[in-house]
Amino acid sequence: MPGHGTPLDELVVPDGTEAQERDLVTDGDVLLGTRATVEFGVRGRNVVASEGVRFGGAIEAEGDCRLDMWADVAESVLVGGDAYLGERVHIGGELMVAGDLDIGDDVDIEEGFEANGWIVIRNPMPTIVFLFVYLKHLLVVGEEDAAQRLIDELIDEDAAAEPETEPLVVPANGTVSDDAWRVSTPARIGDECRLHGNVRAESITVGRDTELYGSLRARGDIHVESGTVVHGDVTTRDGSITLAEGVRVLGDISCGELELGTDTVVDGVMRAAGQITMQNDPRPEAD
Repeated sequence: MPGHGTPLDELVVPDGTEAQERDLVTDGDVLLGTRATVEFGVRGRNVVASEGVRFGGAIEAEGDCRLDMWADVAESVLVGGDAYLGERVHIGGELMVAGDLDIGDDVDIEEGFEANGWIVIRNPMPTIVFLFVYLKHLLVVGEEDAAQRLIDELIDEDAAAEPETEPLVVPANGTVSDDAWRVSTPARIGDECRLHGNVRAESITVGRDTELYGSLRARGDIHVESGTVVHGDVTTRDGSITLAEGVRVLGDISCGELELGTDTVVDGVMRAAGQITMQNDPRPEAD
């Protein structure tokens, strides 16, 4: 799924992401904007959470984990690499770190912690500030190539060892739960995902062969790729809806303009203020 926009300006759910019973599971990194809320636990490669982020479950990071000040984790944190905890972070379970631990003041870890590497107690610089300062320094001294390498490593640290995986991104103040995925930005969901909850966003794009147990609602356009199943309504206030071939919607549709692909199935009522277009199978050429 190709990238769009800049980091943290949209909800991004990469290909193959699954919302399991208690955890949100992805093969890539997890990036969370300021005061975002994820009611699930999270399992991914590197987990980076900005100030005031709240997790409703545990964190399992194959690589590094960085939690900025005032972050709150309801359960345990398991880190395969290094961990960085900012001031007044709260962890409701235990903290297990395979590498080094950099920890700030007034951090509360209810069931204790263990690190196999160095343990440094201080105030790590907030992630966003640290990245900004470091990137600015590289650009000032003319190291554009080094700055680009740093960005590439943050987005996909192990790109050289395995296929590129887009990070899971929840923008600032976004909420992700079993009931709703709610953001004030565009939302982009990848291929072959399996998710629970109603998606609420500025605009929505859903990839191929995804199954969503919930509805889609946007102010702008909604586009759903082939083979995807939506177990709910698909509605937009001001935009159009495009459903590719083989899409199934188990609810109602309401929009300005509607385009339906071949073999698209809508179980409910279709309402469109404007034009409804239905794509037909191409006719075979005459001999």
